[in-house]
Amino acid sequence: MTDHVVRGSDIYTDEFAADPYPTFARLRADQPVCPVSSPRFDQYLITTFDDARAALTDPRLSKDLYGPGQHYLRLFGPNSEGLNKNMLNSDPPEHTRLRRIISQAFAPRRIEALRPRVAQMVDGLLDKIVPQGRAELMHEFAIPLPMMVICELLGIPEADHARVLDWTQVIRTSGSSRRPPEEERAAVQEAQLKLHDYLVDLMQAKRAHPADDIIGALIDSCDRDGALSEAELVTTTFLLLFAGHQTTADFLGNATLALLTHPDQLELLRATPQLLPSAIEELLRFDGPLPVASPRIAAEDVEYQGVCIPRGSVVGVVINSANHDPAHFADPDQLDLRRVRGPHLGFGYGVHYCLGVSLARMEAQIGLGALLRRLPGLRLGVPLAEVRRLPAASPFRGLLELPVTFAASAAP
Repeated sequence: MTDHVVRGSDIYTDEFAADPYPTFARLRADQPVCPVSSPRFDQYLITTFDDARAALTDPRLSKDLYGPGQHYLRLFGPNSEGLNKNMLNSDPPEHTRLRRIISQAFAPRRIEALRPRVAQMVDGLLDKIVPQGRAELMHEFAIPLPMMVICELLGIPEADHARVLDWTQVIRTSGSSRRPPEEERAAVQEAQLKLHDYLVDLMQAKRAHPADDIIGALIDSCDRDGALSEAELVTTTFLLLFAGHQTTADFLGNATLALLTHPDQLELLRATPQLLPSAIEELLRFDGPLPVASPRIAAEDVEYQGVCIPRGSVVGVVINSANHDPAHFADPDQLDLRRVRGPHLGFGYGVHYCLGVSLARMEAQIGLGALLRRLPGLRLGVPLAEVRRLPAASPFRGLLELPVTFAASAAP
């Protein structure tokens, strides 16, 4: 088994950003476990379904980026600890403790009770769009919707939504501007600091004026019995804020584009709206918003497919490659909304399985359903090649813009 280093410049190209799946197929066939020299950091990529699922539950692949190795410094920069030392980047028993505290806030029954409010938010955004006959769906719909939902759940004041969104978008779109890399890094560091300071101030305001929201519940866990430290209170809030809107926004954009470029599947979904729940799963498998799971660190030498991953190496589990593995999915590069639901890895696997899965599915169902219902004749407003995307080496797969046209109508 060869383990020669793949240069990031060879795979992280404009063509890869537009369609990474031929590259993933080549890696699965030739180097299913391979070291990659990346513009972000060097890592080993694991690309097949079976290996990916095994790696996501492998205790030798640690999620603790803030332990003695201080891996966060080289991965995310010196300001990241104030926001990223949270449940996502921890192992049991710390992960178990933090997840138990947070999981109560995301109980399916509580999330389902939000359905009428989310539908109201969706209609409010679309009311502004439908009379125009054209829209840029990322910034007019896909990005603001999940931000509004998670901010309301957390208890972030509406007056602060715009600036919080601005800071998180700097982090999300890192690498997409024409600025030199050092300026880009400085902008991300500044956004992290501002967001951290904002959250610290918000906690003080919430203590002065308690409210029945998720932040209020987290503050109670911190102050009443010390279940959360002050630092964990801030980092947990950031995790819920960022993860609660980033991936859903990118999914809504990716899913809409997938339907627009597969008109037969778009018409099938219009004609058979009861397919929507299973269609969400297929769209997530087909082109998910998190192509590579958040980094893991080899706590010891680990072997996959005959390749030794040395201790201390960063390991990237390529979710989107695993979800296109023909060993598990027939015709995996075809979008098939009637596909029998399979065990895709779009929401992760194991103890780090997505905590907000009920919320994400509910937002996706309401959002996509309303788009198809209220925007007749929906189509791309520019040629597919002109659709602007996040950079090829971004940890996220999403669109910077999604211009569309449709038949205008009066808002109700």
